[in-house]
Amino acid sequence: MDYSWLIVAILGYFAFAIASLGDKIVLGQSPRPRAFTFFVGIFNILAIFMIPFVGLELPSVFTIFWIVLDAIIYIFGLYGMFSALEKFDVSRVIPAIGAIQPVIIFGLTCLFWGPQFLDAKGMIAFLLLLIGTILISLDKTGDLFSKESLKISFATAVLFSLDFVFSKFVYLDMSFWQGFIWIRIFSFIFSLSLLLNKNFYQDIFGKRKITKTSTGILFVLFQGAGGLATIFQSWAIALAPIAFLAIINALRGVQYIFLFIFTILCTIFIPKILKEDISRGTVIQKVLSIVIIVLGLALLFY
Repeated sequence: MDYSWLIVAILGYFAFAIASLGDKIVLGQSPRPRAFTFFVGIFNILAIFMIPFVGLELPSVFTIFWIVLDAIIYIFGLYGMFSALEKFDVSRVIPAIGAIQPVIIFGLTCLFWGPQFLDAKGMIAFLLLLIGTILISLDKTGDLFSKESLKISFATAVLFSLDFVFSKFVYLDMSFWQGFIWIRIFSFIFSLSLLLNKNFYQDIFGKRKITKTSTGILFVLFQGAGGLATIFQSWAIALAPIAFLAIINALRGVQYIFLFIFTILCTIFIPKILKEDISRGTVIQKVLSIVIIVLGLALLFY
């Protein structure tokens, strides 16, 4: 079996780690979910610059349905995530969403395409990746889901899981770049429609708009990394067999490994910008998680 999707997914989560680092910095300076959802959404239009290189084909009516639905679900997922980040710590929300998603995606693939059976090696790899992701996500209290954040984290995980599955429907009918460009175009259109909502409009263009130039520059740079990550992740979804969609999401633990390394470097060299707990217990926990995730990856590779 071709496992090129695995390499692509890992590259995507490396880029997501960089983007997540930016979220920790930028959202801390301007925690506004409506504005962030809008600006991240309109950045999707940049996908049209690929049209001169790959062309643009009209999708079938059936595929347009999944494209539009996926674009709407994706934007709502972003709003849910940024709303959670406004109320709760990044280190609590993102891992909670990531830990819930693989199970939901596994259930959705069975619902839409029937039971998807992995071989024994694939199932063990999936469980190791899931356990490693949960373990690396735990804070020092050992709590991953607080009562306050569980509801919004679960709802956001459902939306992003649907995004995974709906985009797979698109890629089953169209080539990767064709499907990707159409999904981004409709994501852009739906983001613009958010301006019709009074609360969104005021939050984006009202008195609370982003005024710091440095914050705006950081936002653009880190969203560039997020855009690259989205391309890699979408490519992995297009390449992977349906049964491996849940594994692609379980690979999010790789993102947390990269993010852990990045935060340690920031804590050591630029603590004024970003500083996190790197106590002995935390390091032991993360290292153990990394070992489990690496074992899961090794099973997939070999």
